[in-house]
Amino acid sequence: MEETRPLKIYFIHFLAAGHMIPLCDIATLFASRRHYVTIITTPSNALTLRKSIPSHPFLRLHTVHFPSQEVGLPHGIESLSSVTDVDNLAKVFNATTMLQPPIQKFVEENPPDCIVADFLFPWVDDLANNLNIPRLAFNGFSLFTICAIHSSQPTSSLLSPTLPHPITLNASPPKELSEFLDKLLETELRSYGLIVNNFAELDGEEYIRYYEKTTGHKAWHLGPASLISRTPEEKAERGMKSVVSMQECVSWLDSKEENSVVYICFGSLCHFSDKQLYEIACGIEASGHEFIWVVPEKKGKEKERQEEKEKWMPEGFEERNAEKGMVIRGWAPQLLILNHRAVGAFVSHCGWNSSVEAVSGGVPMITWPVHGEQFYNEKLISEVRGIGVEVGAAEWTTTGLGERQTVVCRDSIERGVRRIMDGGDEAEEVRRRAKEFGEKAREAVGEGGSSHKNLTALIHDLTRLRDAKLLP
Repeated sequence: MEETRPLKIYFIHFLAAGHMIPLCDIATLFASRRHYVTIITTPSNALTLRKSIPSHPFLRLHTVHFPSQEVGLPHGIESLSSVTDVDNLAKVFNATTMLQPPIQKFVEENPPDCIVADFLFPWVDDLANNLNIPRLAFNGFSLFTICAIHSSQPTSSLLSPTLPHPITLNASPPKELSEFLDKLLETELRSYGLIVNNFAELDGEEYIRYYEKTTGHKAWHLGPASLISRTPEEKAERGMKSVVSMQECVSWLDSKEENSVVYICFGSLCHFSDKQLYEIACGIEASGHEFIWVVPEKKGKEKERQEEKEKWMPEGFEERNAEKGMVIRGWAPQLLILNHRAVGAFVSHCGWNSSVEAVSGGVPMITWPVHGEQFYNEKLISEVRGIGVEVGAAEWTTTGLGERQTVVCRDSIERGVRRIMDGGDEAEEVRRRAKEFGEKAREAVGEGGSSHKNLTALIHDLTRLRDAKLLP
């Protein structure tokens, strides 16, 4: 039988770690099936990708110029995850809008069989239509969350009663966020289909049916993408270079008992005030449990101020917790941490990347959403699947960098940690369910699993579309 000619697929990721990491992981899945994959990126992001995704003969990177000078950014700052203030965030976002001409030129001159693009690049819809090739959309959300966004009422925390579960959010979505997402999701629905970095068992058949029935759109669950085969070094450098060595981190965790360590991390785009950081420190210490706490690295003047004195750090905190805790200032090797037997809970902002990585590791979550779609993710974790508990955050900001009006107090933080880490019936049930979903995640990406089958079916569909165009 004649062997099918490989597909030629382009991946266009958005310039933020939470978007770039999973989409580029998914790109490697197609390359591992011997299809020609090109990731279109920028010079600085290409350096990161070369270290963090497995090299493959079917995968290559194509770089386009990033307009640092034109928007007033320092050389090498090419991602939203590299900035810590709203002004530079706006500059990076502005720069991403200027990537359209060079990307479009490359694609038009070297047309692929399919484009997979982040929904934050809605102009790819016209580009794909003009070239008469299928476009697959990616937004980095779970399908549950997309269903929830579609069923949200403006500025209301109550979701549509037509959803498979009755859901009331802990805060109302900001009006500007809802309007922004609605417009992007409308364009997304014009794509050939949606790629989801999740596995069908976690979103649930009820939400897959709900999505397809209410939108008429097809979703392909291909994740969790974080479970692709990697060396420990690639795991350590996934996304960015870690500020602690893999050996230091692993050796510290190796010295701890199973399920004894709380991992605390709020992603690359969430920066808390000194007052909130102080409350976190007091809450963790009061819980009495061992911990790894990732605090975002300060930049520029903020860093100078940090070096003078970290005002948020309670006096003697690090000395008192020298054996019990590790504070990482900057990027941490999260995949390695979440997959270590010593980690017993994850205090998280509920960014989808972090959430699905925790689920894959079978780690229960203590949910603390901040911005974006995180308040929707929280409900999938805590109420729908029962694999986490809520800390009680109720302020929904437009970005993770703005100043928040309210502070989650140390008592709420301590209570949240103790609910999982102190044991008891609730903790045991949450931990049992988390482990169960961790096993299901690994089964999904394995031979014959749901995500593995979905990838096979999607490749078959794309090949059929490509070949139909070649018929006389």
